[in-house]
Amino acid sequence: MEYEGWSRHKIHKNYLNQTSFPLNMILKLMLQSLYFFLPAYLANMSPVLFRFIPWGSQPINEKWFGEHKTWRGLIIAPLISSLIFGLQKFSFQEGFVDLAIIDYADFSLLLGFLLGLGAILGDLVKSFFKRRRGLQPGERWLFWDQLDFVMGGLILGSFIYVPKVEVVLILIAASPILHIITNHLGYWLRIRDVKW
Repeated sequence: MEYEGWSRHKIHKNYLNQTSFPLNMILKLMLQSLYFFLPAYLANMSPVLFRFIPWGSQPINEKWFGEHKTWRGLIIAPLISSLIFGLQKFSFQEGFVDLAIIDYADFSLLLGFLLGLGAILGDLVKSFFKRRRGLQPGERWLFWDQLDFVMGGLILGSFIYVPKVEVVLILIAASPILHIITNHLGYWLRIRDVKW
């Protein structure tokens, strides 16, 4: 009986190890995907975070994009993403490689720049079509509000690096959730004027 009980315990333990292994891999891939896209995430947030800068507050084209899309945001976003990508390169060279899905030593800051520029241009394209549909700034446009910068960042970034399909799927699935959470948090902290 002791032998039988020990065998069952061993089988159960082996089963848990086998099932937790792919879960750990999936979780790691999710974190790696989000880490890779971090420059674009922060680029998308930078127009709000740096709106205290007085320069460049003029709308790019109020009729096409609305009054909240300014030259300041268009310029700052790719600069911030380049900075973040530079920090990722430095961290990689210093041995922080666990979350890396690319060899940062093989890429210049241009990849970070394109991720951020694509993110902000994706937001502009979305705003253009919102105006055409008669939607007001800050008014909800589900899915497009959450995926505009993701698609823009991936498209422009693909000129330098094309992520694997599973990375793209993770970004498309996770980004809307993160976007809604951060926007609502920014609204409650009075950083943003609208929740969306």
